[in-house]
Amino acid sequence: MRRFLLASALVIATPALAQQTADYSVGPQYDTTHVYVPEDQFDSFVTSFVGTFGGTTSKQGVFQVTPTTSLTKSQLVLTPAGTVSVFGFKTPIPFPFGDERTGYLVTDIDAAVKAALQHGAVRRLVTFPDPIGRDSLIQWPGGVNMQLYWHTTKPSYTPLETVPENRIYLTEDVADRFVKSWVGYTRGTVTADDRAAPGAEVGEPGKTIRRISITSGYGKMVVFVTDGLLPWPYGRDMTGYAVPDLDATLAKAKAAGVETLVQPYAAAGGRAAIVRFPGGYIAEIHSAPAK
Repeated sequence: MRRFLLASALVIATPALAQQTADYSVGPQYDTTHVYVPEDQFDSFVTSFVGTFGGTTSKQGVFQVTPTTSLTKSQLVLTPAGTVSVFGFKTPIPFPFGDERTGYLVTDIDAAVKAALQHGAVRRLVTFPDPIGRDSLIQWPGGVNMQLYWHTTKPSYTPLETVPENRIYLTEDVADRFVKSWVGYTRGTVTADDRAAPGAEVGEPGKTIRRISITSGYGKMVVFVTDGLLPWPYGRDMTGYAVPDLDATLAKAKAAGVETLVQPYAAAGGRAAIVRFPGGYIAEIHSAPAK
């Protein structure tokens, strides 16, 4: 995104905004990657995800989760490495649903949406009721689509053993604008800004990229700033899951019917791989940093 600001400039520029914005986050165990799969592969995906990472599931049901007429299978999968909301629509998916990457639980949906707009987001639709609360879909600079949601009855999930990364791929045209908006809204911190990270991490060996790491009450985020010339499947991996033993996890994944698309490679001080679950969900899995 455009001309880059120095990392120090980001740190200096955001506190004034952060002081004006309350922290509406609840915790990373409530951050869910939205996974849309064909209805006939719904159960296969859920089984393979639990087989790979362990964990439990909510009761499966069929609901209308959009404000316009639709019907979908829906289930929550809670694992020690991260949570996913799974949708297998029985009807066509109404616009603009289907391309929001993450759902974030907030303490106050109206105030959270207002704060997001103040920090550069736009609403994709008005806030609407769902069977258990209220939701809104928003878009950040660079076309990063997310859901903010609120539950009528406050949920209680077990804290994660490892916090996953929301993986954002952007070009230099808009990267700084996105980072400034997200850090300001979340009251987050840029924990690393490597302007010479190896391009091999995104399938571009011989090049360098910029890798920005951000932490906040909404969990972790990694922003990859590239030329956009990414070979498949890079850029399709919305979430990166940290595990204690990458090889053991990949073995479990294979046994659960998961395909390894990119074999383990060196990344950010550890090792990572990219996999595809039944139903088409593509994810990165990496070894968790030693404690």
